[in-house]
Amino acid sequence: MVGSFGSAAQVLDMAAGAEESGWDGFFSWDGLSLLSMPVDTFDPWAVLAAAAVRTERIALGAMVFALPRRRPWEVVRQALTVDHLSGGRLVLPVGVGVLDDGGFSAVPGQLQSLRERAELLDDAIAYLDRAWSGEKFAFDGTHVHAGEMLFLPRPVERPVVGHHVPVWPVGVWDAERPPLRSLDRALRADGIVLQLRGERGFDVPTPDDVSALVAWLTARRAELGLDAGRPFDVVVQGELPADRAAAADQLAGLAAAGATWWVESRWNPDTATPESLLAAIDAGPPRP
Repeated sequence: MVGSFGSAAQVLDMAAGAEESGWDGFFSWDGLSLLSMPVDTFDPWAVLAAAAVRTERIALGAMVFALPRRRPWEVVRQALTVDHLSGGRLVLPVGVGVLDDGGFSAVPGQLQSLRERAELLDDAIAYLDRAWSGEKFAFDGTHVHAGEMLFLPRPVERPVVGHHVPVWPVGVWDAERPPLRSLDRALRADGIVLQLRGERGFDVPTPDDVSALVAWLTARRAELGLDAGRPFDVVVQGELPADRAAAADQLAGLAAAGATWWVESRWNPDTATPESLLAAIDAGPPRP
């Protein structure tokens, strides 16, 4: 569940309520200054740190961290802090960010083209991967260059993946023309936040979309020689129907197609009021 709107206290109540009501995760969001949506916004790392000490079980993250406008060495320290406060429950959905965020459009010298932001995202993911090792390293990427650093402690150890915070890049899916760079980035990480391409970009993916994506990813993983046994999440987000039986049917279809996460994401500030979000959280997740 995404706690997208409300006061800082209400957002933390959403995190605690999500755990109490049986949800599997709570996600903040990473908008810095969106003139198109002038609502109260709080730093996701502060929110997640506070949520970490108010919860015990659920996964924590943000939908999604805009890594190209963040310094990766600072992200490492922020992520390690939340990861240890939560006992290893942090996940990192990441993407290129939106241009109407003032963190891009209002800052002189900030790289803004999609290609440049994608290159920055690749640099940041590679930097995080090196940082989790607990060893000294220097970094020389396409845009990110840094001398020798050492980050301790390492992330909390997890089954199979070890001392590593899972990273879920946004991946764009088009069955007719699969965008290799976007999908390969996700395959080399720990999961994919699915987004449809073009005019369907804001549509909720269907089971057919998910099934086609999973089949393509499986074949592509073999083609690239990647470990087929490594855990990999397929994350779908959107807003479920109000009718709980219909919502449960939709989730069942997505799960059968290969989705591993549904994130209930409500972004319309006119309808996603703090009161409506808290009520939806308290109702608990529809079960397939």
